[in-house]
Amino acid sequence: MDQNMLNEICLRQLTLSGVHEGETVAILSEGAERLDYADAFLYAARRLGAAAYHLRLPAPAGSSGAWAVGESGLAANPQAVEALKQADMLVDLKFLLFSKEQFAIQDAGTRILTAVEPAPLLARLMPTPELRERVEVGAELLSKASSMRITSPAGTDVTYRLGVYPTMSEYGYTDQPGRWDHWPAAFVFTGGADDGVDGTIVLSPGDVLLPFNTYVQAPVTFTIERGFITDIRGGLDAELLSSYIKSFDDPRGYGMSHVGWGLDERAHWHGLMQFPGGMGMELRSFYGNVMFSIGPNNELGGPNDTPCHFDIPMRGCSLFLDDEPVVVDGDVVVPEMRPAGRH
Repeated sequence: MDQNMLNEICLRQLTLSGVHEGETVAILSEGAERLDYADAFLYAARRLGAAAYHLRLPAPAGSSGAWAVGESGLAANPQAVEALKQADMLVDLKFLLFSKEQFAIQDAGTRILTAVEPAPLLARLMPTPELRERVEVGAELLSKASSMRITSPAGTDVTYRLGVYPTMSEYGYTDQPGRWDHWPAAFVFTGGADDGVDGTIVLSPGDVLLPFNTYVQAPVTFTIERGFITDIRGGLDAELLSSYIKSFDDPRGYGMSHVGWGLDERAHWHGLMQFPGGMGMELRSFYGNVMFSIGPNNELGGPNDTPCHFDIPMRGCSLFLDDEPVVVDGDVVVPEMRPAGRH
């Protein structure tokens, strides 16, 4: 994508995010990554009359390019954190999620937008107010529920006890103080009680392993008791999952984290085949997927801050809130959450 087109989609994004004259927009990047994005957001902020600046961190020595969960690169630079707290909006081109520094910046009232996916994907999945409305309908339903049950033809039958942790919504832009979102995104989620997830989850071929950025090839069966995975069975995929979790030498890596469903009918399940190298936001967002996560729940205010993390979007599942169907066989059945024209 050429710079002019990138400028224009970033202008649309900051317009949705309510940037206006008199605000300050900070852009955070690292090393040589996404400097074209930084330039585009600076352009967009100036077009909207906001003051803007770019804070560029040095590339870490020996970096593999992989996301280190909870490591922001800001821990040794409190002056930078204080500067970012003064901004009305922070555009995060680095990926601060799960870090203490991100939470501190949000607590100061700065709204944060993460944008690290490939530019063509940002353009194709440009957020809309209509999509936001449907996501917020889902968030309202989820926030009132006391239980979630997920089933699948493959044998999944797991129940989450809800009500302990807040409901979160992601719809791809942010115009409220202290709020974080990720461009692109369209899903809702919450967390089960720390000891309140029990049952069996069976992954089927085509389900997605993030951050492996791969598709499941053969069934994997998880046994979950009181909020923790107690057994992982299957073939190669199960062995890889087990080996990865074990490598952290942290029993909290077996904890059940957030859970929810996706709502963007424009997002493709096959997205990893088109845009390798991103964070997999298209796969988290595709319409009717049910995604459960393993590892940290500190994003929801929970105590688990383990760096071992998986997001696993699944196809063809059914999801019930207080025994009322929300997703049935991979299709959203609540009319207010369905896109216009979808019957």
